[in-house]
Amino acid sequence: PLPFELTDLDQKILSQTDEEYQPLSWDEVKRIAAENRLELFTRTPSQLRRYLTWSRRIRIEYGGMLNYICTERLQWDIADGGVACVNPVPFADERDYTIRLNDWPYGVSPEIRHLLVWLKTPLAVDLEGKLTRESWDSIDHFVRRTFRVKLEADGHELPASERVLWFKNWTALQSVRALEHFHVMVRGVTDELIKEWT
Repeated sequence: PLPFELTDLDQKILSQTDEEYQPLSWDEVKRIAAENRLELFTRTPSQLRRYLTWSRRIRIEYGGMLNYICTERLQWDIADGGVACVNPVPFADERDYTIRLNDWPYGVSPEIRHLLVWLKTPLAVDLEGKLTRESWDSIDHFVRRTFRVKLEADGHELPASERVLWFKNWTALQSVRALEHFHVMVRGVTDELIKEWT
């Protein structure tokens, strides 16, 4: 069995070769995020195949994504089917979140780096699984102080507002639902800055 349900777009991607696949440009990433058409984010065909195989193996070996991500990637303790936070307010305590490069990034142009921000604290969503205004503002403030401020100081020709964006997949699109997280896309950044963030 597949680790998650494949969409029609996933099926189309799997019928392609990597050479046929068109990575998303920065402008396309911006448009998809701005229009909240997050279902249009895909992985390359080879990456999607590997992700499906890997996801299946992780579910068998670890009993689920939460166990793997917490123990192997984040080194967070799991208790009672979740992770305990220090402060229930998102981003209030550094021990309650971490930033990592996405091990399974979406198919974007090489200049774009795909990061994930993992949280121990839940972010409030509405009945459709989309962020509430308060949660949206909280994430945006975090992205501004964590990413945009650094980018404004690095001397790049493009303004920080043109080099970072974030989005959170609504519940139905999440392949890892057990642990709160959102996506950050940055472009034109050095490996040193990526290391500083992660």
